[in-house]
Amino acid sequence: QVQVVESGGGKVQTGGSLRLSCAASGSISRLNVMGWYRQAPGKQRELVATITSGGSTNYAASVKGRFTISRDHAKNTVNLQMNSLNPVDTAVYYCNYRAVGDVYWGQGTQVTVSS
Repeated sequence: QVQVVESGGGKVQTGGSLRLSCAASGSISRLNVMGWYRQAPGKQRELVATITSGGSTNYAASVKGRFTISRDHAKNTVNLQMNSLNPVDTAVYYCNYRAVGDVYWGQGTQVTVSS
């Protein structure tokens, strides 16, 4: 079992920044992928960014250049620095942990960007 807990989020005005953090604990696999997904009202959950245990990153086109994902291997934490936020970034952001045969989600954290 793996527990995934997010922190951060909140409300910010257009152009502002927020930082999300995610901590994974429990039976952590040496090889894994952690990342962030988001779901806006009435829309499907979509990829935001992921990072492998080897440090390879992947970003959605809509956030590339504005968001940065990073991880602390020793602490099994993943951070998402979000800059130049705009209202279309408003969503519930979910942390995800994936390893062979395992997928775990956090409870989600709300990000609201006002114009």
